Amino acid sequence: MSILIWLILGAIAGWAAGQLMKGSGLGLVGNIVVGIVGSFLGGWLAGQLGISGSETGGLSIASIITAIVGASLLLFIIGLVKKN
Repeated sequence: MSILIWLILGAIAGWAAGQLMKGSGLGLVGNIVVGIVGSFLGGWLAGQLGISGSETGGLSIASIITAIVGASLLLFIIGLVKKN
């Protein structure tokens, strides 16, 4: 069941990040992968910054926001690498 939640969270975060970062969308599967990796990145970054309630262990508003921020950051980094 948790894998299904990760896929749903990844799809939501990847789609939202693709909308926020115009021109950075990677298609449905790419957005899901970016969303999943971005949720881990966002959770790690929030933990490092001491932001509580941003864990990515379930499907909540805080986890969705954390995943979107992480996925957007990841798309930004991918965009920088692609330019070089």
